[in-house]
Amino acid sequence: MLVPLFQKGGHWHVLFTKRTDRVKHHKGQISFPGGVVDETDEDMVATALRETYEEIGLHRGDAEILGQLDDAFTVSSGYLITPIVAHITYPYPFSVNEDEIEEIIEVPLEAFLARDRWIKEAYSSGSRTVQSYRFEYEGKVIWGATARIMRQFLDVLFRDKQD
Repeated sequence: MLVPLFQKGGHWHVLFTKRTDRVKHHKGQISFPGGVVDETDEDMVATALRETYEEIGLHRGDAEILGQLDDAFTVSSGYLITPIVAHITYPYPFSVNEDEIEEIIEVPLEAFLARDRWIKEAYSSGSRTVQSYRFEYEGKVIWGATARIMRQFLDVLFRDKQD
């Protein structure tokens, strides 16, 4: 999975995608671009770049890999996600795969710093109750593994600035 960062109007932004209702898993949810490992992928970076290209048309040469975050699990589908952080070219002539992606969403990084937008909540998945975060921005809700990955990214980014 790719965590794409870009500068717009002098501010850093994070790119998300909203999945269509036609995909097999995580219908209608907001996530980072990316998906399942293919046997031809050399590593998780190759998976993230290939899947991002398939979903939104971002060419691998237009993404500068900055690093990797800790793996995260999706509770509902049991996927193991390896988040790859990258700086991407902006503006970009995205080519959206309309079978998989309903919308590209841009959120300013500074919006994630507003503590009142983060809500800690419990939700049920099968027989388990899971504590997680949910983030709201302009009517969009980011939750589950995507919110956990974003929280981890912020923790890493601002580690030296925390109280």
